[in-house]
Amino acid sequence: MKLNLEIDCSPEEARRFLGLPDVTKANEMYVEAVVKAMQGGGSLDQLQEYTKQFAPMGQMGLKMFQQLVEAGVGMAGKK
Repeated sequence: MKLNLEIDCSPEEARRFLGLPDVTKANEMYVEAVVKAMQGGGSLDQLQEYTKQFAPMGQMGLKMFQQLVEAGVGMAGKK
C-alpha cells in the first residue's frame, strides 16, 4: 500500500506545528552583524576572528562562512 500525504502550510505554520522555537529575531541580528562586518571591508585578522566564531558550529559553520566570503567577493566584483 502506498499513501501520499500533501500538507500545504507556510514555514511559520510548520515550525509551530513541530514545536520548534522562533529564532527569527536572533537570525536577523546575526545576519545584520555579518553583513555590517563584510561591508566594512575587514582585515585578515577580522576574518580569522569570524572563522573562530563560526567554528563551534562545525563543518556547517565553516561552509556558511565560505559561502558568505564568496558572496562578498562576488558583490565586490559587481561594483
